[in-house]
Amino acid sequence: MGRSILPTGFAQGIANTLYRAAGSPDLRIRLWTGDEVGAPPSTSAGTLVIRSPLALVRLAIDPELELGDLFVQEQIDVEGALDEFLAALLRREPKVGVSHWIPDSWRELALSTGRSKAHQNASHHYDVGNDFYACWLDEGMTYTCAYFPRPDATLEEAQFAKMDHVCRKLGLRPGDEVVEAGCGWGGFALHMARHYGVRVRACNVAEEQVAYARERAEKEGLADRVEFVHDDYRNLHGKYDVFASVGMLEHVGMDHYEELGSVIDRCLRPNGRGLLHTIGRSRPQLLNRWMRKRVFPNAHPPTLGEMMRILEPRNFAVLDAENLRIHYRLTASHWLRRFEREADRIEALVGRELARTWRFYLAGTTASFETATVQLFQVLFSRAGNDHIPLTREHQYSGDAPIFADEALDGAPRDGGSLGER
Repeated sequence: MGRSILPTGFAQGIANTLYRAAGSPDLRIRLWTGDEVGAPPSTSAGTLVIRSPLALVRLAIDPELELGDLFVQEQIDVEGALDEFLAALLRREPKVGVSHWIPDSWRELALSTGRSKAHQNASHHYDVGNDFYACWLDEGMTYTCAYFPRPDATLEEAQFAKMDHVCRKLGLRPGDEVVEAGCGWGGFALHMARHYGVRVRACNVAEEQVAYARERAEKEGLADRVEFVHDDYRNLHGKYDVFASVGMLEHVGMDHYEELGSVIDRCLRPNGRGLLHTIGRSRPQLLNRWMRKRVFPNAHPPTLGEMMRILEPRNFAVLDAENLRIHYRLTASHWLRRFEREADRIEALVGRELARTWRFYLAGTTASFETATVQLFQVLFSRAGNDHIPLTREHQYSGDAPIFADEALDGAPRDGGSLGER
């Protein structure tokens, strides 16, 4: 599509319409002609550079998908910090392009995470290669939200703190048997075994991750206490004291929440407890279409209400719910900066197009948590009526062993005293 087909004045009109439909964010748009529209340079968080008439038309028709695709294809670029540019855009909740008019109920028809689809989705995302992830993750290869006990903590310190935070919430004690659904590269399972004296059975459908985790367990002398299984979570059996899932629920799909609830129910002992850690939403909403199509096939971040579809039908009691959105914002920012520092090495490993895909994804993730477009939920639960749970939350922050409610109740007075004695 040449300039004669899309005159300059008409192109500027499209750009202006696109900018206003996006909510007039604090951004600028520069056309291939050098003409610019948008916020004043003094307030702009960045400039979107559109390199051709075709790129402008594609962007105007379907920005939700084409913004990322055009960036990957280098038909557009961003001057300024990419995450800040995307954050400025997300703050306005743009409602533009044909995809905005497609009802969510129609889009949900394409979401399915059956067993074969789960394997395909994991392969799409994780089979990029361990060397790729090692370029920008922490030394322990933990690809979930970290926990920053202080703002200047390193990513390694924050990931260690996250694993400890979860272990304390669960009240892990030596001898506990734990089942983990979706174990990544095995860091959390190994942490539980090493620091809390538990035995762990952990499953994952990503073959390369499981191989890495098994090798690491052997090297660290923990293979006798941690079993890594290459399998779908739906095939888990046995009885355990604790169920843990850190960063898997986003990929389960709401149509399989009943199955997940059944798995947890059959695996937990009468005094069992568990934790679900997931990216989530404040209100029901589908994940950005570019993210679902190019990076996380069929992923869905649930609301707390949607998560209850897993727990309530099986009479599980919620003990604690925490939102760690700020911590994921910091985590994603660390990942993005590390990625950008290793850009040349990453491009040599996976090629320029895939490198730009992941840079856009990490910048979008950082922006999403900054603008509260998404949240990070940790939900602690147990069987209803289970008293073998921590009495208070103090142990989560002190590092001391928890006081369990059933043990405290055993020593409590039974008559309750009287108001006059207080």
